[in-house]
Amino acid sequence: MAGGVARSVDRRDGAPRAGDTIQIGIAVDIPEPWGGMLTRRRVEAGDPQAVPAHVTLLGPTEIPVAALPAVEEHLARVAGAHLPFTLHLRGTGTFRPVTQVVFVAVAAGISECELLAAAINAAPELHREARFPYHPHVTVAQDVAPEALDRAYEDLADFSAMFEVDSFTLFSHSGETRWQPRRDFRLGG
Repeated sequence: MAGGVARSVDRRDGAPRAGDTIQIGIAVDIPEPWGGMLTRRRVEAGDPQAVPAHVTLLGPTEIPVAALPAVEEHLARVAGAHLPFTLHLRGTGTFRPVTQVVFVAVAAGISECELLAAAINAAPELHREARFPYHPHVTVAQDVAPEALDRAYEDLADFSAMFEVDSFTLFSHSGETRWQPRRDFRLGG
């Protein structure tokens, strides 16, 4: 999950005030050994937004803290309605020149990711206008020097990993810490 700032809800009484918000994101984690390797590659590229490797299902979204229970209920329903699936990552791609991003491509599991993302985005609290069409991928370099983008693109061109996806994760970000996993949602109930 990349960047984002939201007002913190950490206070002595622990109770959120009206208007308090939190930044959330939803993603499929990339398991070991591939997740750590792809995360290291992103750090080595000099990416200031380097976070653990993942496929985003919902990018950074600010919601009222009071909406979290309804969001979690919605995510549980979405997860229960979708079966586990195989995700195959293979090769690299880029969004250049539109954005300065190099990614590892999703070769299989694209439709499943698209269906999950659409179902997640259907909640009124989560619906937002997208800047770009949804394209499942694993970012390995973003907003770094062109040479670093080229190196990531070339070095990972032969990358391949295949694994079962049986859950997705809700992450949160208070603006004062890095993205933190909040809850996993198992597919198929």
